Amino acid sequence: MSQGTKGLTTLPVGRLGLVPLQSCSTLGKKVDDWLVSWRKERQNPESDSYAFEGYERDSFIINVETPRFGSGEGKCTIHESVRGDDIYVMVDVTNHSLTYSMAGFTNLMSPDDHYQDLKRVISAIGGKARRINVIMPYLYESRQSKRISRESLDCATALQELIDMGAENIITFDAHDPQIQNATPLHGFETVHPSYQFIKALLNHEKGLKIDNDHFAIISPDEGSMNRAIYLANILGVDMGMYYQRLDYSMVEENGRHPIAAYEFLGPDIKGKDVILIDDMISSGDTVLKIASLLKERKVGRIFVFATFGLFTNGLEKFDKAYKDKVFDKLYTTNLIYQSDNLLSKPYYVSCDMSKYIALIIDTLNHDLSVSHLLNPYDRIQKSVADYSATQDKSE
Repeated sequence: MSQGTKGLTTLPVGRLGLVPLQSCSTLGKKVDDWLVSWRKERQNPESDSYAFEGYERDSFIINVETPRFGSGEGKCTIHESVRGDDIYVMVDVTNHSLTYSMAGFTNLMSPDDHYQDLKRVISAIGGKARRINVIMPYLYESRQSKRISRESLDCATALQELIDMGAENIITFDAHDPQIQNATPLHGFETVHPSYQFIKALLNHEKGLKIDNDHFAIISPDEGSMNRAIYLANILGVDMGMYYQRLDYSMVEENGRHPIAAYEFLGPDIKGKDVILIDDMISSGDTVLKIASLLKERKVGRIFVFATFGLFTNGLEKFDKAYKDKVFDKLYTTNLIYQSDNLLSKPYYVSCDMSKYIALIIDTLNHDLSVSHLLNPYDRIQKSVADYSATQDKSE
């Protein structure tokens, strides 16, 4: 029996309802397919009781619309009852492929627009649902998560606003600064890491890897991603290193920042080793490609770039050139956010599907069970690596 079809020992919190906004429709459909499949296969002697009403359905997606008026204003309409339901609202605030008309002009939807649509859904539910859970893979305003000077604290404000509107749980992935959960200490907040999905995709797509301390290493491109690198290095039993950006404090650029004087490497000898270069997101891509080129100068083997979110704000041309110049070998990001057809067509790109993982989290939470075993994939990664190594040994 698969993990998704195992019997669950508690009653559901309420009838499951999935609300993937248009920004997250593709991922939401995949999550729905998993949930429908598992619940049709799952056998439960109490399935005919009132407590399991609506437990098996052809689709758990609630019919919701978020249209806009010609003035650019919006609204949300829910076309079916959600009274007593356990609702999971999914939104991708980074989806820049969607547009709306305003006074005759076509506007691209911004993160602010997507966030407002999320609030409209919660408002339209009007307190009738038994519980509202928000699944926001890329945490809204997560890059503005701490106040340094007299400036706004947007991420904390948004989290508190969602809680005040009735959201009980907020689930995000690889939050830029996990300490932001301190903004809502009395409510559920989970930041999930896709470590297992990355390793699984790597093992499925690459041959001849020797994942041990003599042949493999994990690299962090800066101090901010060091905890991710340490976690993965501990699971795989390999060394890790990081690059430190040494600034020139004698100069100030136009943006008020000090220029980078040099990238200092802190770590063991990695010559000849295959490496994973891991970060939470790729924005413009300048940093990760710079670090990859520095790793090539150290004569490492293959370079696999892992990033939970591939934003690619300046396009893919620089990645095309870097791949052609053999600066890196493969680029892995998740389907948690919008992926363009152009990105999916690249020979160096691998998409890591997160739909099954999200469905497992939803299914478990709907039964009001702990998700701790899902958030720590240590055993699953160890098993995958062991199976891969055994297969490689046989092929040799």
